[in-house]
Amino acid sequence: MDELKRTDPDIYQLIKDEERYEVDSVRLIASENYVSKAVLEATGSILTNKYSEGYPGRRYYEGQRNVDQIETLAVDRAKALFKVDHANVQPYSGSPANVAIYFALLKPGDTIMGLALPHGGHLTHGWPVSITGTFWKSAQYEVDRESHVVDFDKVRALAHKERPKIIVTGGTAYPRLWDFKSFSEIAKEVGALLLADISHVAGLIVGGVHPDPAPYADVIMTTTHKTLRGPRGAMIMCRNEYAEAIDKAVFPGLQGGPHNHTTAAIAVALKEAATPEFKVYAKKVVSNAKTLADELLARGFSLVSGGTDNHLILVDLTSKKVIGKKGAKALDAAGIVCNYNTVPHDPRKPFSPSGLRLGTPAVTSRGMGDAEMRQIAKFMDEAIAHAGDETELQKIAAAVTEMCRKFPAPGITLIS
Repeated sequence: MDELKRTDPDIYQLIKDEERYEVDSVRLIASENYVSKAVLEATGSILTNKYSEGYPGRRYYEGQRNVDQIETLAVDRAKALFKVDHANVQPYSGSPANVAIYFALLKPGDTIMGLALPHGGHLTHGWPVSITGTFWKSAQYEVDRESHVVDFDKVRALAHKERPKIIVTGGTAYPRLWDFKSFSEIAKEVGALLLADISHVAGLIVGGVHPDPAPYADVIMTTTHKTLRGPRGAMIMCRNEYAEAIDKAVFPGLQGGPHNHTTAAIAVALKEAATPEFKVYAKKVVSNAKTLADELLARGFSLVSGGTDNHLILVDLTSKKVIGKKGAKALDAAGIVCNYNTVPHDPRKPFSPSGLRLGTPAVTSRGMGDAEMRQIAKFMDEAIAHAGDETELQKIAAAVTEMCRKFPAPGITLIS
């Protein structure tokens, strides 16, 4: 980045600082990962120069001969990998992709039924502060108070009461598997469409360690980072009967020209995800999460639902007598990066909740395994016990960095 260093040394230095941070810390943000050097190169390519309103073969600009082939490759790879009829790879990110789906398939005032945000759902699943819960009517199901898993009897009862037009399955802080078949059965009973938001588990699905929504969902939305290890983008996949409406909702309904550099990087990530090596990676993401969860339980941490079946762990810090935000800041000071998070039926407010959300996609991409998960749990236990003690947290951070340096971060080459 010599030219960037000359042109804008401030931005250059901040990027370099972030590189060092991503190399020297344990990244347990469940929605983050490390992309490959190939994905980085595609993202940073001259395709950012192009403007390409429309779809392959149907552009509003000339000069699209290469871009059309790139987008077609991305679409074909998505269709093959996820076993779907149709794929749109143009959405800028997950939230507008969900809005596009509702815009395509609903009328103003129709009901969206999704998992409540404080119980692990997402803003765009109809939560009231989102446009999706104000422009459309919202009905929210919850997890069981004791087991912290979805109670399908209650979901069915709510669906029959509210008669939603779309039922959304998926979330951002649900550590168990999504039962797409049961959601599909309920949706059929009330005449609703089923939207599977697989943003968090897409990589686990194609890796064969999570149930597949394709046989059951009418529409599937996923972001392309997280467990899929692609750039920051999104895809909408659907049955053929909804393809035209979805495409029109994305463009010209909600956005203009696609980000062609992102489309190219999505295509690269999808090719990588189709390899046998990716299946090994996906399995290790889950096994690492289970090992980390078991070790945290052994150290007296309380876990929502008692553990995990996927890449994600939700910790309730109440038993440790530390609130979520304080715990997250202590861990960050100790070189372990996660986010504070609400837990189901949390008595605290969202900006100062009781819990932490952890995830294993990034540490698994670095090649860490069971031994490192046990070591990370030990570091976490020590950091939470010394929350507020900067001297002790710095000592832990030094040990964390020493461990991290043994596991190269994909796509990052530090230059002293």
